[in-house]
Amino acid sequence: MKPVHFISGLPRSGSTLLAALLRQNPRFHAHMSSPLTGMIDVMLGEMSDRNELAAFITDAQRQRVLRGLFASYYGEEFTADVIFDTSRRWCSKLSVLNALFPDFKIIACVRNVSWIIDSLERAVQRNALRPSFMFNFQTGSTVYNRVEGVAFGEGLVGYSYNALKDAFYGEHAHHLMLLQYETLVRDPAMAMAAVYDFVGEAPFQHDFDNVHFDADEFDERTGMPGLHAVGRKVSAPDRVTVLPPDIFRRFENDAFWRNAPSNVRAVRVV
Repeated sequence: MKPVHFISGLPRSGSTLLAALLRQNPRFHAHMSSPLTGMIDVMLGEMSDRNELAAFITDAQRQRVLRGLFASYYGEEFTADVIFDTSRRWCSKLSVLNALFPDFKIIACVRNVSWIIDSLERAVQRNALRPSFMFNFQTGSTVYNRVEGVAFGEGLVGYSYNALKDAFYGEHAHHLMLLQYETLVRDPAMAMAAVYDFVGEAPFQHDFDNVHFDADEFDERTGMPGLHAVGRKVSAPDRVTVLPPDIFRRFENDAFWRNAPSNVRAVRVV
């Protein structure tokens, strides 16, 4: 099995940009997301005691089956030496990953939550004629409805945020590094050097002025053209929020990773 690491964290926080940069290294495979977390959930359920035949399945067999999912999914057509698999759900599965790949690393992309909400709302407004899958293709909502929809515990932002805290404070936090969006876009060379150091790979000279990534077909199918668009040159956007002030203030203190005394597991934050 090839070395496997993971990209996770919060939405709209630079994971697609990170994957696009990692792909510049011919030794690496990375993409915007994969279906493996869902496949693992299904297999764990089928191998649980809700299946009356689970009495014949040992933990060693469970481990082989789940590792086999990775080996089969990343088969011979993937010629890269190192795999980076992406899903916002990986932060909720550190215990599972620790049982499968004891040496794995997970890079969690994070960002000021107010600006995550702002980025999602911008995407909605940019595609005003295309109701989105993110809000069940509803057409009559306001920004307040949409924010509630993504912020609750099972929502796009709420679930990812809770999963990140689960990983950050959990016993397997030594596998975790947090990469702040602000660092990635303002000092990409330093950010990528930290990623390479964290995963134990030799440095690589990235081209931050010529970044390429194509997810147009996926974005079209979800009703959000341009959702995963990556600018050709890595740069920090200068913008004014499109959110009402009360919504922006609601989330502006949620960056718990910036509170050094609360980092009880000494997680690396870049």
